[in-house]
Amino acid sequence: MITALIFDFDGLILETEEPVYQSWKEIYQDYDKEISLEKWLTIIGMTEEAFNPLEELEYQVGTSLPREQLIQKQHAREMELVLSRPVLPGVKEYLEDAKQMGLKTGLASSSKCDWVTGHLERLGLIHYFDTIKAADDVQKTKPDPELFNLVVEELGVPAEQVIVFEDSVNGIISAKKAGLFCIWIPNMLTSQLSTDLADMRLDSLNDISLSDLLASVKSQKTNILSRSFME
Repeated sequence: MITALIFDFDGLILETEEPVYQSWKEIYQDYDKEISLEKWLTIIGMTEEAFNPLEELEYQVGTSLPREQLIQKQHAREMELVLSRPVLPGVKEYLEDAKQMGLKTGLASSSKCDWVTGHLERLGLIHYFDTIKAADDVQKTKPDPELFNLVVEELGVPAEQVIVFEDSVNGIISAKKAGLFCIWIPNMLTSQLSTDLADMRLDSLNDISLSDLLASVKSQKTNILSRSFME
């Protein structure tokens, strides 16, 4: 039985990851440099401290740069792009259906709390969540399981009754370390990655209704238990 859903934020509820990459890519182009998509993909779902694109640019250019000016420029362009993005398909419908079904809902993000809650309030989604935990609430973010462990504890449900929705490989690793059933819904960037760690993959939450998904997850869990018993 599933009693709770946990959502990632960036790239899962709102497409913020491509705007971050695009804004930095444009700054690199101003200096006739390139930022490696391959490198960028490895740090999606982690904190900003995992990779400093400004330090990397300075390394490529070979000299110090006007950091404050470039950071302000990047942030302004990032926000311009983010604010033009709608809530990703199926997200609001899942949140509404979860409430109607009596499921608890949580959110676990490696971003800062004010970033997550600010956008959720702007989008009119924050009231759907029973608990929201982000980078400020833990010592280690994804791929460490601390965030998911904390959200599960706050929701007060057994780990085996939880479904996690993630878009990044680091997020999937985190969820699996926490012992949670994880569904991978890659975005434009993370769709270029591959992983066999997720329990299920969807191209979008629009692919299947929540009720049908719950039935599918129940069937998959039953089959796994049956095979384990026979072995």
